[in-house]
Amino acid sequence: MDLITILLIVPGIFLLLKGANLFVDSASSLALRFKIKPIVIGLTVVAFGTSFPELSVNLLSAFDGNTDIALGNIVGSNIANILLILGMSALFTKLTVEKNTTWKEIPLSFLGALFLFLFVFQNFLDARDFNQILNLSSNNFFGSITFTHGVVLLLVFIIFLYYTFELSKGKSDDTTEIKSMKLSKSIGLTTLGLVMIIFGGKFTVDSAVTMATIFGVSQGLIALTIVAVGTSLPELVTSVVASRKGQGDIAVGNVVGSNIFNIFFILGTTATIKSIPVNFNNLLDIIFLLIVTILTFVSIFVFEKNKLGRKEGVAMLGLYFIYTVYLIYRG
Repeated sequence: MDLITILLIVPGIFLLLKGANLFVDSASSLALRFKIKPIVIGLTVVAFGTSFPELSVNLLSAFDGNTDIALGNIVGSNIANILLILGMSALFTKLTVEKNTTWKEIPLSFLGALFLFLFVFQNFLDARDFNQILNLSSNNFFGSITFTHGVVLLLVFIIFLYYTFELSKGKSDDTTEIKSMKLSKSIGLTTLGLVMIIFGGKFTVDSAVTMATIFGVSQGLIALTIVAVGTSLPELVTSVVASRKGQGDIAVGNVVGSNIFNIFFILGTTATIKSIPVNFNNLLDIIFLLIVTILTFVSIFVFEKNKLGRKEGVAMLGLYFIYTVYLIYRG
């Protein structure tokens, strides 16, 4: 039975990805039918759809009480988005980074990681048993990301949504491609996509918990690696395809937007449903996320201004490999 549960992670991730794809196409067609601008659809429906796998996994893990997976999934996905996805995309072409992305969206992504650090570090300072906490191999929890923290994250997300809508007003050369469907087909596929995402998320969470139990590793490790990369596949496909077509700005915007969405909306929503326990390893992972976000911002100016090239891509992939090895060693 345990083996069957573990094997369900493959169809689980498949259902997440296929369901997200169906949802994006059908919901976008539905929105277009009601005369919503394509750029607004891209900034909301499409962004929401590509982050749906993370949302599904987090909500289900929160309801099941496996909140270690919820935090690990978000932090791991954001790290994978920057190092793995941007790294792979940069191998195909130089990624152009737009001014708004450099000076507004990347800093906002950094702000999200900074908020997480402050929430967790405050718990660290408030904890009483410092000897237990400072044991780096310890998975003992010393605090949590609470309902109040979740509300703060969601409020910032509302501000971000306002920013994106204001940004959309200034764009007149939108090239978003949206498939046209009959109304009944749009509604049917949107519903089917949501059902696939829910079941895919359930299979993935159950498999991750079972794998952690059988192999004697933490749920956080499974969440930071297999689950995080699996739920980031929509962003990976979107960014790599965009970079191969020479649309590097889309690739970068997709990754940065996803990171903002993951922390402020998905983690914020999860925390309002159930507090998320944190341990010292979580603090280390969040610090690493802060570092790689800063390095991304700095690298835009180091080699070639407003671009990420092959050198940066190789460096990102190398750093992600080292981080993964560290996670496996940490267990």
